Amino acid sequence: MTTLQNIIDQLGLIVLTEGRDFSQVTPASGYASDLLSCVMAGAQKRSVWVTLQAHANIVAIAALLDLSAIIITEGAMPDAASIARANEEGINLLSTQKQTFTVVGRLWELGLRTE
Repeated sequence: MTTLQNIIDQLGLIVLTEGRDFSQVTPASGYASDLLSCVMAGAQKRSVWVTLQAHANIVAIAALLDLSAIIITEGAMPDAASIARANEEGINLLSTQKQTFTVVGRLWELGLRTE
């Protein structure tokens, strides 16, 4: 099983929230969508969610579903209030300039699957 630290290292992700021991976070699966209703219906607990959305509602969804992390793609950046909220909720926000498709492919190569 791959850890969140391995994902961060292999994809060259930027950590936007407070540092944690990401080597202790083992995502259960992955999910990619930009529609919040689809994420709520389809993402599994401890998933890594890949999206280009960067607004505060993604933090609320991740907290509700107990997700391992959100990878925000294509250079989208949440505002300071959203990052602060993510820190309060213990949500790991990660960022990349890469396209969503590329990130999902790399996660698959690292062994992350859906159940």
